[in-house]
Amino acid sequence: MQSCPSPKINIDEKWKSGSIDYMKTKMTGLALALCLCGAAVCFADPQMGTWKLNEAKSKFAAGVPKNNMVVYEAAGDNVKITVDGKDKDGNATHNEWTGKFDGKDYPVTGDPNQDARSYRKVNDRTLEMTAKKDGKVTVSGRIVVSADGKTRTVTVGGTDQDGKKFQSKAVYDKH
Repeated sequence: MQSCPSPKINIDEKWKSGSIDYMKTKMTGLALALCLCGAAVCFADPQMGTWKLNEAKSKFAAGVPKNNMVVYEAAGDNVKITVDGKDKDGNATHNEWTGKFDGKDYPVTGDPNQDARSYRKVNDRTLEMTAKKDGKVTVSGRIVVSADGKTRTVTVGGTDQDGKKFQSKAVYDKH
């Protein structure tokens, strides 16, 4: 009687294959968990998101720039704020700030009227903001998100490029 040769099974290869699939599943789960945690932190702060200027509800001092669109987004463990608007002559403007809401100055890029800005969290819905040019405070104010999270009001005062004092109130709708 002749016996049939039994197929050779490489146990090491099967073990390695199963281990790789297990690790892939584990890493995918970990990546998904980190993304969800990041999203939860981002969406937990009512300031985060895209805000569009509601000119009908806003009151601007003469010659003050208007920020038409403001975006707050997570940038690692910082917040990035991108502002698009119009200057006093109607020309398009764009500036960016990245930092923490810890009251410390962080650089601003793209704004000729300020080179540093700080934000301090007063409570869950309120920030205090200060803008500086060459170390001198030019604008300070308060940013308050409504209880329903649909609007935010930015009240600022300061001194313009000509040395004149101003006060403005801008109302934004969540977009």
